[in-house]
Amino acid sequence: MRLSKHGAYALQALVYLAVHKERRSTIREIADRYGISRSHLTKVVWELGRAGHVETVRGRRGGIALARPAESISLGVVMRPIERAIPLAECFPAGAGACRIASCCRYRSILAEAEEAFFAALDRYTVQDLAHRTRSGESASGGVEPTGPMRSH
Repeated sequence: MRLSKHGAYALQALVYLAVHKERRSTIREIADRYGISRSHLTKVVWELGRAGHVETVRGRRGGIALARPAESISLGVVMRPIERAIPLAECFPAGAGACRIASCCRYRSILAEAEEAFFAALDRYTVQDLAHRTRSGESASGGVEPTGPMRSH
């Protein structure tokens, strides 16, 4: 399975916030660090906030931070609503009755089973697990930085 850009950006933002947990970060800072669209990241952060994963503070001293400790934020819980919004195959559009052979095709049920296995694997890990791996790539100066953009498709 591939993560959508939206899902990859969500993970990037959460890891960045976990690594920089001592302070609030800005969308500009995260977008610039990963080379991603600020407007797209703004939408992602809004959804993460709505889901209770991040908290935002407006204003001059504002920014975003994790709403809970990174070790309590399950990757599966974060990714389910993001990735389930995208059909797994072209023959799975949102409209009912779009597939002409749905009555005899098991493709949908097989992919649903694969999708659940994917999310079950993500359920075993937290944002802290990702951030810990990132920290192992500390720079020579001792600074803790995420190590480059994540590939997203």
